[in-house]
Amino acid sequence: MRPVSIPAYINDYFYNKQDPSKVKQAYERLYKDGRPDVSIVMPAYNEESTIVQTLASLCNNETKWSVEVIVVNNNSKDRTEELVKACGVTCILETTQGITAARNRGLAEARGKYILNADADTIYPKYWIEEMIAPLADGTKRVAITYGGFAFIPVGSTGRVTYFFYEYLSDLTRSYNKYFKNEAVNVYGFDSGFRREQGLQVDGFNHPPGTNEDGYLALKLKQKGFGNLHRVSSARSIVWTTDRRIQIDGGLWKGTIKRLKRVFFS
Repeated sequence: MRPVSIPAYINDYFYNKQDPSKVKQAYERLYKDGRPDVSIVMPAYNEESTIVQTLASLCNNETKWSVEVIVVNNNSKDRTEELVKACGVTCILETTQGITAARNRGLAEARGKYILNADADTIYPKYWIEEMIAPLADGTKRVAITYGGFAFIPVGSTGRVTYFFYEYLSDLTRSYNKYFKNEAVNVYGFDSGFRREQGLQVDGFNHPPGTNEDGYLALKLKQKGFGNLHRVSSARSIVWTTDRRIQIDGGLWKGTIKRLKRVFFS
């Protein structure tokens, strides 16, 4: 069941200023001594307004895995790098502009067996790491990549209740994609996970023109025979992201029309 309203702890992360020193303490607990099991890779370009909140939500996750967080600074002109370092998180510079180059750089630098893709304007629930890694670590399942559900934090004029119904529509289109088109288009770069070595074997996030880096990676992993795509449907795994992509598309109505055209006419 999707939540109608934003959970209180998600609101707390997003709307209240987070102390980088406390985020650093939380990260030290998350990243235990030795080689990490999981690497969370997060591209960032001018994300000073949200990056600390996002890192706070990730670093306060409850998980049995040792986790490193890598932020790939993709030529930010603001205080993104300064804030990331204040949180004690690794920050590397990728000068080639673009999401594909940033994600590939993070994949190359990562040391964990598993990679989780995250974005700098998203709040992650406290069991997200566990929920996303469990299907990959389960030896009885042939899973190449996991992907989860998301909900919107309104920063524009659209209200949360409206987005609640829009998200159910999105769930229906994802089901349609899975059974009638190609499930790989359901995979987003801010909420997915795979095994690092397998990602490297399929040339990472590189993709041909007209495709997206995240969905195309999922397609390559499946075609290589590493397993199936697995949707993590637990309510505990729903991530909360801002609606800025919808605003870029021209608002909810125009965004909905674009989504439906992509699903039924492409």
